[in-house]
Amino acid sequence: MSQPLLITGAGGQLGRRVVDLLLAQGARPLIVTTRHPEKLGELRDRGVEVRRADFDAPASLAEAFAGAARLLLISTDALDRPGRRLAQHRSAIEAAVKAGVQHVVYTSLTNPGPGSPIAIAPDHQGTEDALAESGLGATVLRNNLYADLLLGSLQRALATGQLVAAAGDGRTGYVTREDCARAAAAALAADFDGKRVLDITGPAALSQGEIARITSELTGKPIAYVPIPREALEQGMRQAGLPAAMATLFASFDEGIARGTLDVATNAVEELTGEPAEDVQSFLARHVAALRGAVAA
Repeated sequence: MSQPLLITGAGGQLGRRVVDLLLAQGARPLIVTTRHPEKLGELRDRGVEVRRADFDAPASLAEAFAGAARLLLISTDALDRPGRRLAQHRSAIEAAVKAGVQHVVYTSLTNPGPGSPIAIAPDHQGTEDALAESGLGATVLRNNLYADLLLGSLQRALATGQLVAAAGDGRTGYVTREDCARAAAAALAADFDGKRVLDITGPAALSQGEIARITSELTGKPIAYVPIPREALEQGMRQAGLPAAMATLFASFDEGIARGTLDVATNAVEELTGEPAEDVQSFLARHVAALRGAVAA
């Protein structure tokens, strides 16, 4: 029997896709944790052990992680108050040590260090620091921005003829969620037991102007990239009804792009999985029907 693999946050999109990929590869035994085990009965029917884990209840986590040799710690969505997510991650790492886990794979962020203007960067850097201090083997996957997030902004751009952002001329190594899942599944199932940090990106970093051009070519609809100041972007999102904290978070990503924080492109996905990451043009071409639907609307 191979060593047990555990995936946290299996009810989320990334975690669920990692589980499906591992099942397709015949990886066994698999353990998943979630706040809502009742929602993952289908995985239990496929031979996966489903456990409840509450990252706000640290005392329960060591039992939830018991028996796992390798653990995928997917960063949580606890963004409602500063410090909560980092506290959750630290609790999970401490529990992994107590449970006898040998290696943790963690989904981090590109360049999360103190120079990053991205609001959630300190959570990721703090988690990386906690892993480094834990004595555990660790693979840190610094995921760049999801290419999937472009679809919403580009649908709006196609409807108005303008792609409005506060990203300046900065570039982003957009990577698909699917490629992040493939990378995470490969890293979790690997026999690597040391410490490493990998930048999980698409094959090239693109500017907003280049993305507007690619989208125009795919849809036949002209789009102009309109760079605006961060403050104007944040104010506009608030006026559109977005909560202030989320507007600040989203605007901080644009500032990070403008500063070059996300201008990273590697072949780490291919090195981990044997297959190259999908580029933005190919990804958008696969979703061109949805984009053209925005034009028709």
